[in-house]
Amino acid sequence: MSDLDQETGTPAAPSNVPEYSVTELSLRLKRSIEENFGWVRVRGEISGFKRAASGHLYFSLKDADSVLDGVCWKGSAARLGVKPEDGMEVICSGKLTSYPGRSKYQMVVERMELAGLGALMALLEQRKQKLAGEGLFAPERKRPLPYLPRVIGVVTSPTGAVIRDILHRLEDRFPTHVLVWPVLVQGEGAAAQVTNAIRGFNALPADGPVPRPDLLIVARGGGSLEDLMAFNEESVVRAAAASEIPLISAVGHETDTTLIDYAADRRAPTPTAAAEMAVPVRMELVSTVAGYDERMRRGMARMAREKRQHLDALGRGLRGPREQLDMARQRFDDLSDRLRHALRVGVAVQRSRMETMMAKLRPALLKREATEYRRRLAESDARLLRAIRQRQADAVQRLTQPAKLLESLSYKNVLSRGFAVVYGADGRALKDAAAMSPGATVTIEMQDGRRDARIEGEGAPPASKRSRSEPPAKPSAAKKQEELF
Repeated sequence: MSDLDQETGTPAAPSNVPEYSVTELSLRLKRSIEENFGWVRVRGEISGFKRAASGHLYFSLKDADSVLDGVCWKGSAARLGVKPEDGMEVICSGKLTSYPGRSKYQMVVERMELAGLGALMALLEQRKQKLAGEGLFAPERKRPLPYLPRVIGVVTSPTGAVIRDILHRLEDRFPTHVLVWPVLVQGEGAAAQVTNAIRGFNALPADGPVPRPDLLIVARGGGSLEDLMAFNEESVVRAAAASEIPLISAVGHETDTTLIDYAADRRAPTPTAAAEMAVPVRMELVSTVAGYDERMRRGMARMAREKRQHLDALGRGLRGPREQLDMARQRFDDLSDRLRHALRVGVAVQRSRMETMMAKLRPALLKREATEYRRRLAESDARLLRAIRQRQADAVQRLTQPAKLLESLSYKNVLSRGFAVVYGADGRALKDAAAMSPGATVTIEMQDGRRDARIEGEGAPPASKRSRSEPPAKPSAAKKQEELF
């Protein structure tokens, strides 16, 4: 027994107990923990998950009574089979160590897996129900695949056997242009790369330098459920559902099912089956087209033969031109005879009907009709008389107008203004004085009558006397009018 301190009653510190500094004690504790718990597996629920900018993961593992801090360095985080989330129950493998700076111990996680298949399936089912509720798996969203895609985009690992199987199968069936977008297919960052690849193919312009695919294939080989978790991520499923390019999901083996299979337009049990869905067999197409061509040729030949036979049958049924004319002449003669007979019969029938109707007419009707005829005749006579009188008036007017015009142009109107017309012995009107020689007898016509006169002048020879009772001959009115003007 050690001696007690007389003042405090506590055991007195033995003189042979070593003394440590805080750092020394922390390092001894760290070494002791690491030596005794060099590799452990701890089951717990993730809480307070945080991804640092450096890429390290920090979280806590807890159960009903205790909490254990955990850290996963960047290199190990890229190799984790699951994507840590708060509330996820996992089994972490690693070693225990201490953090002397805070007097805390923690677990350095090297591996992480879900705590049992049931928990993983429950997580996937919960996520599936959420995405299905948003309509991402609805059948009406799925589009038909192009029959002969010119360009096929493949999202997969460039180094695995999957891409070789797809290319080999496409080459056997129908060689076409293939664009490969290399991605990780498991582990940290795989989901983000697959998401970016799907969106990247859809973002290619239709007329850009890199051809835009007509069909996408997202493929991966078989593996455990943890290995396929990248294709169960929500970001990958949403990218597949939003793809404008028809998409085939070919993840895992035939028995493997991931959430991208529900969002894709078509699910293929294997990558090789996806290549078979993408393109038809070229030789089968060639054979089918050749069969169609042969059927078309036979059909056209059969149709031509049937048309020729039909035409020949119609030709045999046609009569010659002379026979046609003879028949037409005969029909014309027949119709002519029938027409003459019909006319005779028709005239006789009409005559009979007229005689019958005339016999049925009453005398009063005849009298009324006669009265009407007389009235109409009187009206016609009155109209005719008025028309005759109007025609006479028009004719008189047409005749009087030239007379009035002639009278207005008559030379007698000039005589009324004090002028006179002098006629020579021959009855012609004299137009100038030179025509009147001294001693000549002239006739002067004035407004109210005519008088004879003798022209006198120096040296005028004696003129023979003319009896006053013989006036000069009167010129005709037309002659007078012509001489006046």
